[in-house]
This record gives sequence, structure tokens and C-alpha cells, in this order.
Amino acid sequence: MESGTAVVGALLFILLIVVANFAMYAIARRATKGGNSRWMSALKDGLSKPLDSKANKSMDELRQKVDELKKNNNEED
Repeated sequence: MESGTAVVGALLFILLIVVANFAMYAIARRATKGGNSRWMSALKDGLSKPLDSKANKSMDELRQKVDELKKNNNEED
């Protein structure tokens, strides 16, 4: 009888997990469906911001100056 109770308990636990996963899927699907998903665009902007950082811009300026110096050095030789 104890093994039967354990099986019923395990089945209820599995059913609980399946129902919870389905509920989370439905909530996520509902949040992203349609054109009014501002959090998706905010996430995309947040992930692209590090590429447009101030440090990256200063490194681009440094690369340009190094390239200019190399060109000037090659022209003098």
C-alpha cells in the first residue's frame, strides 16, 4: 500500500510541475504577443548599449589617430 501512495504522490508532483510550466508558458506568450511589448525593445536596447559606450568611442578615436600616424610615417619613408 505504501508503494501505491508513493506512486500517487509522484504522479501528483509531476502533474503539478506540468501545470506550473504550462501556466508560465501562457504568461510569457501573452506578454510577448502583439505589438505592445515594450520590455522586449528595452531589453534589446540594454544589450546594445555596451557597444555604444563612451570607452568604445574613445578607443575608436585612438584607432583613427594611430592609423593617421602610420599613414604619415609611411609617406615620410
